Amino acid sequence: MSNSTNRKVTVPRFVKAAADGRRLSMVTAYDYLWAGIMDEAGVDSILVGDSLAMVVQGHDSTLPVTLDEMIYHGRQVVRAVKSALVIVDMPFMSYQVSPADAVRNAGRIIKETGADAVKLEGGAIQVETISAIMRADIPVMAHVGMRPQAVRQLGSMGKVQRDQEQLLEDALAAQQAGAFGLLMELVPAEMAAKITEQLQIPTIGIGAGPGCNGQVLVGPDMLGLTPNFKPKFLKHFAQLRETAVSAVQDYVSEVQAGTFPASSHSH
Repeated sequence: MSNSTNRKVTVPRFVKAAADGRRLSMVTAYDYLWAGIMDEAGVDSILVGDSLAMVVQGHDSTLPVTLDEMIYHGRQVVRAVKSALVIVDMPFMSYQVSPADAVRNAGRIIKETGADAVKLEGGAIQVETISAIMRADIPVMAHVGMRPQAVRQLGSMGKVQRDQEQLLEDALAAQQAGAFGLLMELVPAEMAAKITEQLQIPTIGIGAGPGCNGQVLVGPDMLGLTPNFKPKFLKHFAQLRETAVSAVQDYVSEVQAGTFPASSHSH
């Protein structure tokens, strides 16, 4: 599965890839420009994460982002993608009220963005909701472990989840309800590996060690664009913020010095 083949990654192909033993790559993107870059690079899946509340909008949690805003960003991403599986997060309070409300909102996401699937937080407590959305022929990825939308209940973001019995219950419940995949966030590596072994659906980890079927990182984080954010699970594959700041400083200097634009830049 690679953009070099121009073959669209569908939910069945995504699931089969994991079953065949291929490691799955997922990154977040929130707009046309970066989604196109990620897709060209050959990622298996792009997640339009509700993390955009923090990364794009500047909030301190994922809670403020709205359904309309998720659809707005999801539409941009889908417009850019040729190959990757596109998954859009269901934001806070778009699925917690009732299964019927969740189906309606998931339907809006798929219909108005053209995305391939939705993701929601929760396992055992969201069984009815996952099942209802699946019955509407909308693929669902579940999200267990550290759940950012539960920050008020958990007390803080970034809290490692260590209740293996609860995590396994959530994972199995999500699978039984029909989820095609499971994202595990901030789960001890050994625990995540054991859960992965007991599931028939692919697991995607973030801060959950190498034993998952695949990995996800927030795009701007892995590229070094977000300042002062260095959790243990994050690897910077570039330092683009430093490069960008330096480039703009050079531009400012040349404008002030009168060396830009030169005659070669003029009509």
